[in-house]
Amino acid sequence: MEAVGELPAGRLLCNTAGWGQFARAYAAAYPRGEATCWFLDVYQRDCAAAVGAGASPAVPLDDLEAGDEPAAADTDAETSSAPGTVLPNVTYACAADPPGTDYDVVAWCCSARGDGELTRETLQLGHERLRMGGRFLAAIDNPRDQWLHEELHKLFPKVTRRPLEQGVLYLATKTERLHKVKSYQAEFAFRDQGKLIYACSRPGVFSHRHIDGGARALILTMEVQPRYKVLDLGCGTGVVSLAALSRAEQVQVLAVDANPRALECAERGARRNELTGLETRLDATGESITASAFDLVCANPPYYSQFRIADLFLRIAQKALKTSGKVHVVTKSPDWFAQQMPQYFAEVTAEAVKSYWVMTGKRPRRT
Repeated sequence: MEAVGELPAGRLLCNTAGWGQFARAYAAAYPRGEATCWFLDVYQRDCAAAVGAGASPAVPLDDLEAGDEPAAADTDAETSSAPGTVLPNVTYACAADPPGTDYDVVAWCCSARGDGELTRETLQLGHERLRMGGRFLAAIDNPRDQWLHEELHKLFPKVTRRPLEQGVLYLATKTERLHKVKSYQAEFAFRDQGKLIYACSRPGVFSHRHIDGGARALILTMEVQPRYKVLDLGCGTGVVSLAALSRAEQVQVLAVDANPRALECAERGARRNELTGLETRLDATGESITASAFDLVCANPPYYSQFRIADLFLRIAQKALKTSGKVHVVTKSPDWFAQQMPQYFAEVTAEAVKSYWVMTGKRPRRT
């Protein structure tokens, strides 16, 4: 807060590179104000809310995706917002887009290693949410930054640059509305068994603008029978869900992801292809998934977090599958799965599909 200086004591919208430090610092400094911290990951949202309630986060920052380490403005804000101080004027929101409009302050943390297209869209969304005359803050963890500075000049006529030890802080004031609002949503098509399927995507969702090779390998491997119940773990844009729905009659698919934008994309894809039977669920731990309910589980776990998420996916699949069901997991690291999957499944096989391996588990072990 010291680097930022005096701010309007009203409504703040921010994101975070950590656990919502800046939102809590603002709420502590302006008790009559309201701070909303926006997340695109429900697990990070829940961790931040837990810290705000006085608990410790469930995992250290280095177990999260690259680019999630605290940026300059976020770490500087920690002084007046230590865990243990419960602030009722802080809201932790997880949604496809930032909530509400007419904020007095918008503050974005950006990473030099982050997704450029997502950052551009986030900057634009922040400008739209900001009231006329409101203050805009943006911090980046690159002391030599030029890119973010140039992007901000596309939105604001005047941008103040404040160098910090860990990066740069930018400040601007909204003086006019944008003449043109760019759409960052995309649509792409792929074929499955002769059918042309259209998928929708947005920045921040895995495999934006194209079908991922791992998802393609899953689609080529999976067999879907009429009335199957399919669980698509970490659904991303939903291409596996869409392919499963199009394979046979009366198929039901539960698409699960920690990113609300992923669920939005899967739902849009189902409507675009006039497919029924899709249910989406925002869930990072699998706690909401019914046990022994699915004939098929498909998963394309991320490679970061030292296989923690991959192991979680295996445990969820073990719980979710019927005795006769099976799980397909796509990977480029088959050795780890070959060692770990027998803990959860009585029968494990591996199949090479182009540059990937699809690991299949059958007969889930019950604990």
